[in-house]
Amino acid sequence: MTRRKLLGAVALAGVVALTAAACGSDDASSSDGKKSITIGFQGVLSGDSQQLGINALYGMETAVAEANADPSLPFQVKLVQSDDAGLPDQGTTAAQKLIDNSDVLAVVGPMFSGATKASEPLYSQAGLLSVSPSATNPTLTALGFRTFYRVIAPDTVQGTQDAAYIATVLKAKKVFSLDDKSDYGTGLSAALEKELKARGVTVVHDGINPTKNYTSEATKIIAENPDVLFYSGYYPDLALLSRALHDKGFRGITVSGDGSLDGKYVEQAGAAAAEGTYLTCPCSDANSDPDAAAFVESYKKINGGARPGTYSGEAYDATNALIQVLKGLGDNLSRESVAEAFGKVNYQGVTKLVKFQPNGEVEGANDFIYQVRNGQITVLGNTAELIKS
Repeated sequence: MTRRKLLGAVALAGVVALTAAACGSDDASSSDGKKSITIGFQGVLSGDSQQLGINALYGMETAVAEANADPSLPFQVKLVQSDDAGLPDQGTTAAQKLIDNSDVLAVVGPMFSGATKASEPLYSQAGLLSVSPSATNPTLTALGFRTFYRVIAPDTVQGTQDAAYIATVLKAKKVFSLDDKSDYGTGLSAALEKELKARGVTVVHDGINPTKNYTSEATKIIAENPDVLFYSGYYPDLALLSRALHDKGFRGITVSGDGSLDGKYVEQAGAAAAEGTYLTCPCSDANSDPDAAAFVESYKKINGGARPGTYSGEAYDATNALIQVLKGLGDNLSRESVAEAFGKVNYQGVTKLVKFQPNGEVEGANDFIYQVRNGQITVLGNTAELIKS
């Protein structure tokens, strides 16, 4: 068994059974006589950035509902959830809640890098597999967390490709790189800035803790007169920053990463302030991918008409890969056997082939560019392909 891993914190943990699975432990039986197997979700289900967690949870729910509707599956899947609010100081509590539930054989999550870094020492010590759909800080797979995997590329991929796009397509000569001082934000900004400098772009760096008033920061940015502002943080803060920049007449281009890729950004910033903003993500848009049409329809049916959002597909793939492992183990089910087998999984998902390197990084890595156009977030395409075109 290999592995590493990162964040954690102190969170409230709500336990909710999902879909058709009956309540009960792994030894319990569902209404159709099948045994019940429990998996967990840890993520941001409250707070300003909760939409990203809801997206992932809905992806899990879709996979669980589909599995439980399959008559050939020899068990029913029960899902319990634990909210860490995306915060390191709530991550440990959220992780411990799932660890203390002896029925839980594996976890999808945590989501945010800070919460992941705090939680993973606990999961590793407990021998409980955790698969993040979204934690991208590069160091997470280098910290010795033996039960940690992620199905998304690290910031070294996103930051490097974003920098290439900014330098070659947007043709920026000067970039103001601002991060929110979180594990996620600093990891992304560091990767971005390294590549920008290598390409001869002038970089001005600043870090700011999330605040409710970005007027002073907007003034500082405008004074530097950058061609591009890149914000490494989450959508609620980018929304406030975008409004402040718009009010002060900023004429540069705004770019941000996957933490800002949600329709809530446009809603909270206002269409005028958000218009033209570029958003990037090591995740594709299932809604515009013909090969993901069946997933999109199933997701909408199961989740009350909601469309897949950022990290929905990744959580769906992580859950289905886990279910494949559970099926393959037969009656040899334990936390240890699941964690051991998951490193060997080879599952074709809707977002990518889920197959891992020895350190827990998913093989294959892509980055995508989006832009706010006419008040809607539109995918422009694969970053590497856009640079070549």
